Amino acid sequence: MRKERKVSKDSGKVKRHWIRNRPESERPREKLLTFGPESLSNAELLAIALRTGVAGKSAIQLAGDILDDFGGLRGLFAASTEDLSKTKGLKTAKIAQLKAALELSKRFLQEDLRQKPILESSQEVFDYLYQSMRDLDAEVFKLILLNGQNQIIDIADVFHGSVDSSSIYPREVIKLALKSSASAVVFVHNHPSGSHKPSESDKEMTKNLVLACMATGIKVHDHIIIGDNQYYSFADNKLIQAYESDFERMVGR
Repeated sequence: MRKERKVSKDSGKVKRHWIRNRPESERPREKLLTFGPESLSNAELLAIALRTGVAGKSAIQLAGDILDDFGGLRGLFAASTEDLSKTKGLKTAKIAQLKAALELSKRFLQEDLRQKPILESSQEVFDYLYQSMRDLDAEVFKLILLNGQNQIIDIADVFHGSVDSSSIYPREVIKLALKSSASAVVFVHNHPSGSHKPSESDKEMTKNLVLACMATGIKVHDHIIIGDNQYYSFADNKLIQAYESDFERMVGR
């Protein structure tokens, strides 16, 4: 008959709740409130979102393991619910907490962009949309709608799939712009391959969109292609200006 091993209740509590036994200045929540969130490591911030650990692991240890499993925050942002469910120690409740925290951060970035008084540069658009678009498996074409003061009215997903000159219909873009009473627009789409360079199809599509928008009095400020930690701006490379000049020649201005 196997002899049962006795486990001290006190030792079990120390293992499970060891964060509570640390000095207050070293506990993630107290540290955040005292010194600010920037003083915490990624693992400590993630531990706060997780709230508790699991048997044999504190919340910080669990958070560190999760970050290691997914290769850091970037991998965690891109992880699906299915991927997370395969991680030891992550059950439905913790997965929901994680997904909610990650989604809030994405929405904050987009909301902050909407509240900016004026869009000033292609870099600004890239900085705010990069987190939510860099790891997408498929191409997504977004339309940023602006009023007369270049304030963002809305950001709409126009197309999911393989973005090319035949998949983006200028009339649909115009319809969305007119419905929102937009005076100007910015196009944004990603390249899952990681390349930020425009294809000939990207250039043809952009030219068609610029010509269609100009015909209805809508200004196109830019088309930005997001790659892996880099981007391409049609405006910065003078192509938007070139397409506008083509339109003016066509109408005899």
